[in-house]
Amino acid sequence: MQESANLYLIGPMGVGKSTIGRMLAAALDRPFFDSDREIEALTGADIPWIFDVEGEAGFRVREERMIDTLTQRDGIVLATGGGAILSSHSRDNLNSRGTVVYLKASIAQQFERTSKDRNRPLLQTADPLSRIRELMKIREPLYTQTAHITVDTSRRGPRTVVTEILRRLSDYEAPELPET
Repeated sequence: MQESANLYLIGPMGVGKSTIGRMLAAALDRPFFDSDREIEALTGADIPWIFDVEGEAGFRVREERMIDTLTQRDGIVLATGGGAILSSHSRDNLNSRGTVVYLKASIAQQFERTSKDRNRPLLQTADPLSRIRELMKIREPLYTQTAHITVDTSRRGPRTVVTEILRRLSDYEAPELPET
């Protein structure tokens, strides 16, 4: 991977973007950022509170600004929120300013990993499994369109996923050799 190249992790809730991002940053000796944590630090409020006060639309404005700011840095690993790709501006910034890795998992795996987490405002509904299905119907094409590399995290530990991402990054960025 190029020294200044940024690495961005996208994908739905519960695929391990933050955990895997921290491990990748350590393996690559790069700073790690989580866009949701950066928004919380900047505002002094947690994401559920922002959703309560400003609604999803208000949060998405903050998220788009944060993605723009963070993607202007060099040599970072960034874990984005699950809905970051809803903004075409954010998709363009991610895709043009670094290598985007889409971490995906089955809907069942997403549900299992998020079912007890009360810090996910979009899943605070009577039927979170249906909500995950709805979100994926909208977001899956955007994740796929934005990503350079896709890695499935279902039923896999973070170390295994990190190893695959590192291998795929070296494959992705390796120049093609001329035929002899």
